[in-house]
Amino acid sequence: MPTTIRRKNLKKGLHFTLMVVGASGMGKSTFINTLCESSVFPKTDYSDPQKAAMPKTLSLTPLTVEIEEEGQKLALTIVDTPGFGDNINNESGFYDILGYIEQQYDDILAEESRIKRNPKLSDNRIHALLYFITPTGHALREIDIEFMKRLGARVNIIPIVAKSDTLSPKELAEFKQRVMEDIAFYKIPIYNFPIDEEDDDEETVEENNELRSLLPFAVIGSEEEVVINGRRVRCRQYPWGVAEVDNVQHCDFSKLRYMLLSSHLQDLKDITHDILYEQYRTEKLSKEGHDVPHAQDEEEILG
Repeated sequence: MPTTIRRKNLKKGLHFTLMVVGASGMGKSTFINTLCESSVFPKTDYSDPQKAAMPKTLSLTPLTVEIEEEGQKLALTIVDTPGFGDNINNESGFYDILGYIEQQYDDILAEESRIKRNPKLSDNRIHALLYFITPTGHALREIDIEFMKRLGARVNIIPIVAKSDTLSPKELAEFKQRVMEDIAFYKIPIYNFPIDEEDDDEETVEENNELRSLLPFAVIGSEEEVVINGRRVRCRQYPWGVAEVDNVQHCDFSKLRYMLLSSHLQDLKDITHDILYEQYRTEKLSKEGHDVPHAQDEEEILG
């Protein structure tokens, strides 16, 4: 989709819902605060050994913030999933997250069935799920494979290498390659920046190919700002130097942020409505023995 069309769609797409999933300590809260450029979620204290030893319960916490992107106000709803992956058996966590995603589809499906629809109905469907992968330097863990395989048919999954500055550039490149090899081997469905050779222009094809080459996105989160050579930058400081959040030579954060909140925002919403929701809707109505009529346009459903 050309950039000009994307910007027009962005004016209509004033609401976007993002879910973040990953084990505790992977920097999800810091990432969200860095993404929104404000303290949306408080930092979690992992220094208390008693709290660390307590059994974790998954909780799903939606929170909406208003941000401005390219001169447009955007209502960004972020659904955090604290407690995921922190127990020996994480089976219930899979079902809780899947159930939450499907419940949002059920709300839209129920609204479609009404004679008189609510023009103020909130569309809370998850448009993208950022899955934070532990930077082991080896390959995907079993929990990573199982989670993404189970949820890939319901949501646009975008894999993220958390705390990528803990790996050297060579280790990171090799880790990214192994992760993508695992995703291909296990046939894990992710959002892979689809290209339409007939409709997409050369600029879009080039952009999507570049973003594909970055998967999984390597991110560094930091709310700390320091002045370096007269520039104020967000970074993490180490004895050997600094890792800058917004420097494309250090990580993929800035490209990921622009993709999520600007260039591919409408595409993620369209795929959620036209493909993922339609698949769910067809399956649900078929199981219930209903005929499956053509779905109404999103504008009709949501007013």
